[in-house]
Amino acid sequence: MARAPYSMKLAACVITRNEAGRIGACLDSLRFCDEIILVDSHSTDATRDIAVLLGARVIERDWPGYRSQKQFATDAAGCDWVLSIDADEVVTVALRAEIEALRAGGFAGARGWSIPRLTEYFGRFLRHGNAWPDRQIRLYDRRAARWSGYEVHEKIVVDGTVGALAAPLEHYAYRDLDDQLARLDRYAGLMAAQMHAAGRRAGLAQVLFNPAWRLFRGLFIKLGVLDGWRGWLFHIAEAGYVRRKYLRLWALSRGLGS
Repeated sequence: MARAPYSMKLAACVITRNEAGRIGACLDSLRFCDEIILVDSHSTDATRDIAVLLGARVIERDWPGYRSQKQFATDAAGCDWVLSIDADEVVTVALRAEIEALRAGGFAGARGWSIPRLTEYFGRFLRHGNAWPDRQIRLYDRRAARWSGYEVHEKIVVDGTVGALAAPLEHYAYRDLDDQLARLDRYAGLMAAQMHAAGRRAGLAQVLFNPAWRLFRGLFIKLGVLDGWRGWLFHIAEAGYVRRKYLRLWALSRGLGS
């Protein structure tokens, strides 16, 4: 792996399980980093072998949840500055150039940086609606940052100024519609359980109106309709996730679930 002649070193952190089909493109886009840490949860495919061939330091570890696994990967890095990337994401050429320019300047001006994500959906990128710009803090000084929130839909909290990068990550989120629906259903169950454990409760109004608001906001306020049938399909599936999440939370609130 090439090492850039910068005084500030940068580590890339990735978590995986059975990502042999996508991990190559992800890691190849991270070659400009000084080290790549990949934490794998006992993949049964060639994920770890591919990662080793591409120069990553692989750590195999039981699965504790997204937030905890990403924090572990961050803690395992040998650099203070970390770029956290999911296995289904690719750093674009423009984003790499923007990050390298920041690194050349010592990452001055902020302790973390948010990055927009372009989600690929059935052959095209979604450029409107709830899918865009989907900004997330992914570049951060780990001395001033920590992973927070639920184990699902985790996020970075930074103690200090957060800047905003312009160039996007490319996000290849779903292999097909079945993959999307199965994943959203799994997330809905996990989120409902964690919200309930944290003391959250839901009434029927949330079950009925929250999905409708999510659909309306994405399609018409944030102009997801401009993405054509892909925009409609994406937001209908997303609204279904919101409905299932609050329905399960409503059931747990009344002792109807486990």
